[in-house]
Amino acid sequence: MKRNGNLVPLSRDHHFGLLCSWKIHQGIKKNVSYERIKDYINYYWKENLSRHFEIEDIVLPETENNMFQIQMEKEHTEIRKLINRINQSQDIKVLEAFADALRSHIRFEERNYFPHLEEVLSGEKMNDIGHQLERIRHKKDDSYHDEFWK
Repeated sequence: MKRNGNLVPLSRDHHFGLLCSWKIHQGIKKNVSYERIKDYINYYWKENLSRHFEIEDIVLPETENNMFQIQMEKEHTEIRKLINRINQSQDIKVLEAFADALRSHIRFEERNYFPHLEEVLSGEKMNDIGHQLERIRHKKDDSYHDEFWK
């Protein structure tokens, strides 16, 4: 199903989130140091993901089936906790858990939550989301200096 154009900016962010997850797994496979991967995750969190979460919390409305919002908020909370654990640990499994949680969260939004919004929201409400995204979303390039995944 083609994504409603008003949600495309969030879907583009999701593409880069999936790429982040892939980079982390590549770094782990290549035995890159924990610190290098941790530094990338902190960069990605600060420059992209934390803002993306804030934007979703602002622009995505509640619907009658709020199970989607509950799931989204639960996953945002889990990812935030993993960021904290990453910075207090040296356990590769925490890096893997973050990458997996991020990928799973993005898949949930793209496969379940966004189609739900497209189905239940009016064209006017979808346009309102698009206008809000235009005003508040500022995409930064993922131009991290240490390409440890290569």
